[in-house]
Parts: sequence; C-alpha cells; structure tokens
Amino acid sequence: MFSRTINATLCAVLATAALSAPAVAQEHIPGKVEIAFNRYYTYGELVDHLHSIAGAYPDLVTLEQIGFSGLGKPLYVATVNAPRTGPAESKPAMWIDGNVHGNEIQAAEVVLYSLWYLTKAYDNNEDLTELLDNYSFYFLVSQNPDGREFWFAEANTPNSSRSNQRPIDSDRDGLVDEDGPDDLDGDGSITSMWKRDPDGRWKRDEKDPRVFLRVAADETGEWTRLGSEGIDNDGDGRTNEDGPGGDDMNRNWPSDWKPGYVQRGAGEFPLSNPETKAIADFIAARPNIAAGQSYHNAGGMLLRGPGANYAEALYPREDIRVYDEIGRVGEDILPYYDYMVIYKDLYTVHGGFVNWLAEGLGVFSFTNEMWSASKYFQRDISRPDSERMWLFRDRIQFGQTFKDYTEFDHPEHGEILIGGLNKWSARNTPTFALEEECHRNFAFTMYHADQMPVLEWGPIEIEQLGDDDLWMVTVEVKNTKLIPTRSGIQSRNKIGTNDLLTCEPEQGRVAMSGSIRSRSDKQLSETRFEPGRVQLSRGVPSQGRVLHRFLIEGPRGSTVTLRYTAEKARDLETSVTLEPRERE
Repeated sequence: MFSRTINATLCAVLATAALSAPAVAQEHIPGKVEIAFNRYYTYGELVDHLHSIAGAYPDLVTLEQIGFSGLGKPLYVATVNAPRTGPAESKPAMWIDGNVHGNEIQAAEVVLYSLWYLTKAYDNNEDLTELLDNYSFYFLVSQNPDGREFWFAEANTPNSSRSNQRPIDSDRDGLVDEDGPDDLDGDGSITSMWKRDPDGRWKRDEKDPRVFLRVAADETGEWTRLGSEGIDNDGDGRTNEDGPGGDDMNRNWPSDWKPGYVQRGAGEFPLSNPETKAIADFIAARPNIAAGQSYHNAGGMLLRGPGANYAEALYPREDIRVYDEIGRVGEDILPYYDYMVIYKDLYTVHGGFVNWLAEGLGVFSFTNEMWSASKYFQRDISRPDSERMWLFRDRIQFGQTFKDYTEFDHPEHGEILIGGLNKWSARNTPTFALEEECHRNFAFTMYHADQMPVLEWGPIEIEQLGDDDLWMVTVEVKNTKLIPTRSGIQSRNKIGTNDLLTCEPEQGRVAMSGSIRSRSDKQLSETRFEPGRVQLSRGVPSQGRVLHRFLIEGPRGSTVTLRYTAEKARDLETSVTLEPRERE
C-alpha cells in the first residue's frame, strides 16, 4: 500500500504523456473542518478543534475524557475507527500523542493534523481509507496541558518549561517555586543578562553586536554573562534556582523507572502524576494497541528504545529487525531526520513513555524529535555554531525571534544588558514550515501504522487417512505485515494473552495436533492436553506464517470451524468440510 513502486518503463510513459496532456492540479482532499496549520494553538483551542472534528465526523470519531491534569484541565482521547469494518477494539490499534514536555509545542499540532487529515481522507483517499478500514487509532494531543499552557501564557526560554506544574522545592529551602526566572523587560520571553566587566571572558562581535564571542585564554574580554533573566527572589544568593514545576512527564513511567536522586524529574513513584496514570489506565485497558508514536522536539530524530544500555538485552533480534525496517523508511520520508537508539545516540532515559510501551507492553513504538536545524539550510548541518545558526533563523523570520539588547537597571547588578534569542527561537518549527513538518511526520506515522498485523488464511489441506473417518487438516495463517501479532518482548516476558488457534469439528473430535515447519513434514511438535485449542506464545511472525496440523476423527461431509484470535490482529474464522482436497 504505502510501498508501491513504479518501474522505469511506466515512468517514461507517464513523462511522455505529461508533455501532451493538460496540467492536472494536485488532488485536494475536502474536509468538513477547516484548521490552519501555519500557527500554534493554546490547549483550549486544541480542545475546541477536537470537538469540531468529532462533531463533523460522528461515525468515525469518539471523543472521551479520560482524566484531568494536575491543574484540572480535561484530558481527551479521540478514538478514530471505521465502524463498517467492526468496532475499534476488534482491530489492531495505534496510540498517537505529543507534547509530553510543555515547551515542545509542535508535537500537539502534528497530532491534531494527523487526526484532521485521517478523518477527512476517509472515503476520499484510497490508501488512507484502506488503512482506517484495517486499523483503529487513539489520539491524545497533549500529555502535558498544564506545561503547554504555562509555556504560552508565561515568559520562558525555548527550553522551559518541560515539566508539568506540580510545585516542587527544587532548592530544598522549605519553599516551592519561589525563585523562578523574571521577565524584567516585559517582552514575554526569558532572555540573557550581560554586564560590562573589564575582566570578562566575552566580547561583542564588531560586525554583528547581537553576537557575544568568547575570548581566547590569553585575552581579556569586556562582558560577563549573568545567566537567564531574573533576580534573587528568595535572597539566598542564587538566581532562578526554584522556578515553577515540576515532574518530567517522560520520566514517570513504570519501565526502568528510577527515583529522583538518580534522575531528576522522575516523580514520587511511577505514574504518580494524574496525567500519566490516566493515560496508562487507558492504554492498559486496550491490548489491541500494537504500535505507538509519541511526538517531541527537536533535533530531527526517529528514536526507539531502550533508554539505558543494560536494557539492550530486552530487545530480541526479531524486534530490532522490525524497528530497523520502519526506521529506514522514516529517514526517507523525513529529510534530515536520523533513526537512532535513545541511550546509544542521545542520552540515558529511565522511565520514558515509549520505553514503557515497548518494554512493559511489547508495543512497537517511536519518539519523533520534530524539527531539524538542517531544514533552514536545506542541507545537513552536523556541528552548527548554535547562536549564529539561530540568528540565521531570525533573518528568515524578520526579527521575530531576537530581542535587541537594551539597558536595564538591575537591583543586584546595576546597569546591565538584557536581550538575545527569545522563546520562539530554537526548538519549535517556524510557522512557515509547520504544515510540511506536520504532514511528513503524519506520513511516517501512517506508514508505521500500516505495518501492524494483517492476518489471512493460507491454503488449507484436507487428507483422508486410510478408509476410516480420520482426517489430517493442515492449516496456515499468514501475516502480510512487518509487525508480528506478538512481539519478541511479549513472548519472552509473557506479556498479554497468547494467540489462539482453535479447531472445532461439528461432529467427532480433534484426536491430536501439532505445529510443523513445512507442509512436507512427517513429524509434528505435539500440542498436548487440548489439541483443538492451540496457544501460540510467539504469534504469527513478521511477514511470516504459522503451520499447524490437526488429526480429526469425524464423518465425511461434516463441518470443521477454524478460528484464529489475537490481541493485536483482527480475528479470522472459516469453515471447511471433511472431504479430500488438495492444496488450494
């Protein structure tokens, strides 16, 4: 479906036809809800859009409130399902969320875009219609609405505030959130403070006074950097050491959780936050979830687990092969993105969300770190000069991401300069590029979704053994997709319910059964105790099959019902008649 190819001959024919044919406009998929994706939305606006989409597509979308944030904001999950092919829980499903960190704002926009595009495409686009007929989806636009609202409403840097807004005594002085940054110049961002200093280690660039350059060891500069904009609110001699929030929502999940003295922001215990608890309860109640996608920013990365080096052994070879196949396609769909392993290529994460999905539940999951600086330059930037790079961005955005340095009379430092790159300057996708970024990430996630299991019966052979009413029935179940019905992690750690293959004769009984590797096998690996009810702990493998052989005692012409059920695949059922027949 998403991996169709066109051969060179056809390309040549199409190219020739294009020379003589009139121009055809790019297909526009009509929608019932108009949403602009060249701007960002507050959490309240996101929720309004969710209600609009659910109201416009009531047959496809069910909006459910699953809980509240720490500050009482409702958490909504939009279930998207095509009812003509069965209820949502009867199909493999994908979980899609974003904005785990409050400042990583475009993560919510791409989830909204995905919901919007998928619903408007149903019955208007062949590929996405087929996708939604095969699978169901659960969308959560923001794991951290309190953090998102704080980022919009309050002055911040590009990197704050990641956390939720649970008050924490960061400096252990008995008070909470009493010494955060201060927007001294009132421009809505926390920028930098500089003080003139004859012994300073910095000087201003003669060609571009926006840039401060560090001087060599044998030189003397003119400026000292005082840090982020603020004052010592609690009089302890430190500045900005105890700001608002909070727990890191991507450190509060059960798999490989570590307490705060090992990893900051982990929370009091796994799922200690109301947001993570509500999400975990929702996901755990839906074992049909076979794939997961969580959006973050920035850096242009497609990340899989594990989050720590010692957890590498948890990932069987067959699971890694599936991740690698999907990740390589992702690198093609998303220019300047790299497929990576969290602990190996980024940093160690304990208690991460996608690690819980993958290691705790056996769900194939990725984190996309949206946006790459290379997009500005349309070429790979391996080691950019960060300040000059972001100032180049400011040129494209006509001064919107930089606050000119201005004098300010600071109560502690006297006359200083305040200014520099503002909170919009680095991590978030610029609005002129937002829709493309949303669409490409949506396309990757739909490719990932399209690899969830699809089962079908292979040829079923029936052979009469001698002249007696004894029959040998050979059954094949095939998986046409990359993701197996049970991941290697599930099988190894006994997570979830085994797949089940049943054989129910209308008359008679199943005398014996067992698995085989090929149809020519003369021996089988016997299923003991319940030969007509076969549990398959490994499920149906990636783009593979299972073969099973039943010996049935029953009269000629009687019916046998065969069923295959799996948590992460649609159930199969067929009936055969005990009559000799060759392989189909």
